[in-house]
Amino acid sequence: MMRAVAIGFGVGLMRPAPGTWASAVALVLALGLHGVGGFPLIAIATVAVTVIGFRACASELHGRPGEDPSEIVIDEVAGQWLAFAIPASAFWARGGDIPALLPWPAWVGAFVLFRLFDIWKPWLVGRADARADAAGVMLDDLWAGLFAGIGVIVLGVLYHIVLFA
Repeated sequence: MMRAVAIGFGVGLMRPAPGTWASAVALVLALGLHGVGGFPLIAIATVAVTVIGFRACASELHGRPGEDPSEIVIDEVAGQWLAFAIPASAFWARGGDIPALLPWPAWVGAFVLFRLFDIWKPWLVGRADARADAAGVMLDDLWAGLFAGIGVIVLGVLYHIVLFA
């Protein structure tokens, strides 16, 4: 079961770019979860997939130090959901958590910025990736998700400052 979780129930076997496929599938799932339960459900799901992801990566990579096989994509799901959860939380905090109405620039930005940070691996993302252990597999994507989520908020603020200045 841990292998199925680690490879995103087969999404990690898609070629080319299994990480991008997994991020796209994760985004669609996040939109569905948000539509059902808004930010609170996204928050719970993100925590759950992160905890399960650490366990799945540890199980799958046991005895294989330094490996980060491209088919392991549970880390992309956790990172993408974190990137999505941050603008969803900001929208929710401002009283706008009508689930179906999360503005499209927020979730498109979360996807694009997450993929950018996950591929580019700046600063803490790269440091986590360099750990060469199962925790590093998860941590680099969580850092990328955090930076992407913050980036969406920054871009949203800048957009509103320019638009309403």
